[in-house]
Amino acid sequence: MVEILEKIYGMTAIGELIANPSYIVMILLAFFLLYLGIKKEYEPLLLIPIAFGVLIANFPGGGMGVIATDGEGMVHFIKNGQEVAKNIYEMSLPEIAHDLGIMNFLYYALIKSGLLPPIIFMGVGALTDFGPMLRNLKLAIFGAGAQFGIFAVLIVASQCGFDMKEAGSLAIIGGADGPTAIFTTLKLAPDMLGPIAIAAYSYMALVPVIVPLVVKLTCSEKELKINMKEQDKLYPNKQEFKNMRVLKIIFPIAVTVIVGIIVRDAVALVGMLMFGNLIKEIGSNTSRLFNAASNGIMNAATIFLGLCVGATMTVDAFLNIRTIGIVAGGFCAFGFSIFGGILLVKIMNLFSKKKINPLVGATGLSAVPMASRVANDIALKYDSRNHVLNYCMSSNVAGVIGSAVAAGILIKFLG
Repeated sequence: MVEILEKIYGMTAIGELIANPSYIVMILLAFFLLYLGIKKEYEPLLLIPIAFGVLIANFPGGGMGVIATDGEGMVHFIKNGQEVAKNIYEMSLPEIAHDLGIMNFLYYALIKSGLLPPIIFMGVGALTDFGPMLRNLKLAIFGAGAQFGIFAVLIVASQCGFDMKEAGSLAIIGGADGPTAIFTTLKLAPDMLGPIAIAAYSYMALVPVIVPLVVKLTCSEKELKINMKEQDKLYPNKQEFKNMRVLKIIFPIAVTVIVGIIVRDAVALVGMLMFGNLIKEIGSNTSRLFNAASNGIMNAATIFLGLCVGATMTVDAFLNIRTIGIVAGGFCAFGFSIFGGILLVKIMNLFSKKKINPLVGATGLSAVPMASRVANDIALKYDSRNHVLNYCMSSNVAGVIGSAVAAGILIKFLG
């Protein structure tokens, strides 16, 4: 009877949880992320799969955690009671599934291969309306200004123990775009992919917390009360587009050509983003393609991306000084990007009669459309008539392109 009880106890993970409380810390972190996604509704489509991936990856012996490679592409694991080291790039997918488990199979097939980020960008493009930006092209510049955080943190991180490739991967978190962060890190510092992806998606989910914090620290009440509609009445736009549908069709084609010529390393992301947008804007003739890109394909890609990213967040990979540095640096990059957009608005307001609400600059991130919704809510708190959503969307969707172009620049110069 005692022997049976001992076998039952050995079958459980209780002993290892007690012996190594770090597992409990990670499980509690998973619960916290689930709380944010379910109760607080912070990007639930992203945060809930990531949180559940963290949860299932941190049960000792469950075999659902992603085993990260070292700088030389080697993975170390236990097989038949012995420690084995293999080069992940020499292992076949069936071999990865057999030796490392199903989650590693999904991770190395879908994430490490670079497959999912461009596919998700296609879905994002299909869900994006560039109309607000095209109607307010002057506001699109804030999508570039908000990339300030990327290059600021690149310089700082390179002086804090990270080499330039690692610093570039860390800095791209400031673009507030998970697929872009993953794609860039795969090119520059693949061994940092787990913590980079976790930090990028976590901060995207925390946009409702971070944007108000930065805005409160950098903007006055008078600035936040600037009513963009009243400014339009005082200083109407002289530029009008008569055929917006034709412009929306030409735009993704033109952007792809321009980016393909100038920043070739960004074509994978920008090209797929613009393809998704093109099949949306063409209309009924490509409605089946649009439905597939924006629904089935996008949803499936999001599920697997979230679970795989969460599964990289194991005790060994996350609870260390280097990862804490990445998380802290990512927060700085995110905050500096928001501040960069706000600062550009403040500078423009010094020389322009037509004033711009700094919330427009604060949304020059890729977190579409959450950043714009958050900014609009902030504006309404100060003036119930001040709806800035459409203006914020102008810089917000421009930020998607801006972050992808910034990623291409980093890959070109640092890769």
